[in-house]
Amino acid sequence: MALGRAYSVAVRGLDGEIVEIEADITAGLPGVYLVGLPDAALRESRDRVRAAITNCGNEWPMSRLTLALSPATLAKAGSLYDIAIAAAVLSASHKKPWDRLEKTVLLGELALDGRIRSVRGVLPAVLAAKRQGWPTVVVPIANLAEASLVDGIEVLGAQTLRQLQGWLTGKAALADRVDTPAPQADSVADLADVVGQTHARFAVEVAAAGAHHLMLTGPPGVGKTMLAQRLPGLLPELTEREALEVTAIHSVVGMLSEATPLITRPPFIAPHHSSSVAALVGGGSGMARPGAVSRAHRGVLFLDECAEIRVSVLESLRTPLEDGEIRLARRDGVACYPARFQLVMAANPCACAQTDPKDCICTSPEKRRYLGKLSGPLMDRVDLRVEMHMVRAGAFAPDAAEPTAAVRDRVAQARGAAAERWRRYGFATNAEVTGSVLRRKFRLDATAMEPLKIALERGVLSIRGVDRSLRVAWTLADLAGRITPNVDDVAVALSFRQGGAKP
Repeated sequence: MALGRAYSVAVRGLDGEIVEIEADITAGLPGVYLVGLPDAALRESRDRVRAAITNCGNEWPMSRLTLALSPATLAKAGSLYDIAIAAAVLSASHKKPWDRLEKTVLLGELALDGRIRSVRGVLPAVLAAKRQGWPTVVVPIANLAEASLVDGIEVLGAQTLRQLQGWLTGKAALADRVDTPAPQADSVADLADVVGQTHARFAVEVAAAGAHHLMLTGPPGVGKTMLAQRLPGLLPELTEREALEVTAIHSVVGMLSEATPLITRPPFIAPHHSSSVAALVGGGSGMARPGAVSRAHRGVLFLDECAEIRVSVLESLRTPLEDGEIRLARRDGVACYPARFQLVMAANPCACAQTDPKDCICTSPEKRRYLGKLSGPLMDRVDLRVEMHMVRAGAFAPDAAEPTAAVRDRVAQARGAAAERWRRYGFATNAEVTGSVLRRKFRLDATAMEPLKIALERGVLSIRGVDRSLRVAWTLADLAGRITPNVDDVAVALSFRQGGAKP
């Protein structure tokens, strides 16, 4: 009997668990038996591994080969176990328990000729190996830049199975970690391109300063999409922790650049209005994959033509908007993905969407029905609502509108003031602050609270709406350089929820 052993990582959501792979060669009819809850892609690895081993000059054991993946009760999916399976088989067939194999985590997919192909989820897998104290991880050469983002663990890159086998026997070297260059700054769409729309521009600035959700309504061509696309340019760079978190999500999805994998700018995700619930919040069989809400983590999720989106899809946003994460239960377990994004929605005022409202042919019931898909609970979570109107000829004045750079400076100062104020409570932006902290620790005086009390007594505002209005008021105070909001800040914040705010 010959036994070989190697190690890999099972990625579940953004977490990883070490998987021990054992190869046992015993007398009996030739055959390969793979146990340990493999999925279809993993079951097919038997043929990939056999071809890769033989094409790299090794002999395939012509006897009974049992491959066991432990923990046996953990479902395994994907092709990243290929090189670990191959290493375990080679160790068993050569009857050599290589020392390096006992201290190394192996990740990668095999081609039939022995080349090692890139795989998804390398970054969360390397992070999991580091957390569990493994000293070395070997990844495909194409994923080396991604794996090199993790410090505190030796990261090596392999190009072929033959090269990996040489390294295990001490006869060859693998590629060492690489310095990942900073991604080139993309050209940012400038706010100065937007003609007129002063109050909508101000709403976008407030949304950027406080990480608030925003709703824009208006006729087609008025500038709703242009404003939404310029919001990410106002947001600050991601911190190191946020960048790794966002990069890990895109690694699982398989959307990273090989040369510059680290994502340092807030993402902008704009799914089509025909997207399904699974496409928006995540889903799939086995273990759920991230959806648009997770890919927009620490960035902007833009839903254009939101009144055309199915009601069930819109309602699925309510939980991630409130919790900042999404939990998806599927056959193979529960996947938890972060989803703290800024929601920006845009809609026409009615189905006919005439440029001039006077030409509208929709009846009042049709207008109510069109925007009626946006339920009260969903809209109650939107802090800023702006109704945009067509720009007149006077807006084409020679005076240029304020550029993105100038607005970004004000946003950065406001965010800095908010971060300093909420640091001891564990929050970074005004939108994250809980209602209890706002009402107990930072209670406003009676004069400033008067507009909110009146709105609450009249039934036009919920308790959640009061908290969200207070958060916007704090953002307005930060932009103005005030220590606490005054009654004007509260009144403007309240009018934003009614869709008629102007600076």
